[in-house]
Amino acid sequence: MTDLDLSRLGGWADLPFWAADWPRIAKALAPETAPVFPPPDRILTALERTQPDATKVVILGQDPYHTPRKADGLAFSIPQDFSGRLDSLGNIFKELKADLHVTRTRTDLADWADQGVLLLNTALTVPQGRAGGHARLGWDRLTRQVIARLDDRPRAYLLWGRHAQVFAPDRPCDLVIRTAHPSPLSARHGFFGSRPFSTVNAWLTEQGQAPIDWAGRK
Repeated sequence: MTDLDLSRLGGWADLPFWAADWPRIAKALAPETAPVFPPPDRILTALERTQPDATKVVILGQDPYHTPRKADGLAFSIPQDFSGRLDSLGNIFKELKADLHVTRTRTDLADWADQGVLLLNTALTVPQGRAGGHARLGWDRLTRQVIARLDDRPRAYLLWGRHAQVFAPDRPCDLVIRTAHPSPLSARHGFFGSRPFSTVNAWLTEQGQAPIDWAGRK
């Protein structure tokens, strides 16, 4: 768990977090007795996959799925071969259909990441069966530094849940959409009906940028 490959981080590699905070977090993770998700080689996938200059949209969640074989390092994304319940992702797909009349079946959200959607959680690890179990380790420092790095031009931010909303940038040029988390426990309290996908695409078009193809490839 301590040997993250920072060489793959590209434009994120010089964040102060890696020298100032990561060693302490790694030390705190070392005695963890429960399995930790996602696997070590997937912890930094969101940052590796979507570089700062490529980021157009940030979707910020809470922490990875705490169910075995479900977390893949991209917030809300689930490996295509997972056969269990989709929970939050299932509700995201429901809202996508209601918003854009798109039926998405691909659960792996790598195609969103490759279009410039940074799929980040406010904590990058979680112990099995304990949602929020690593929320106090200091991952929030990384989230704040990532948001700060993205202040060079306007971006769209989808902040899903209270844990994400505290990281909202305070710049009038950004599009910031705050809603309830898409979890089955909260989706009906403001996530459903929020129309985030069409809103983001309309804003990107106004900015002269290509909209996101949210549908996914089969």
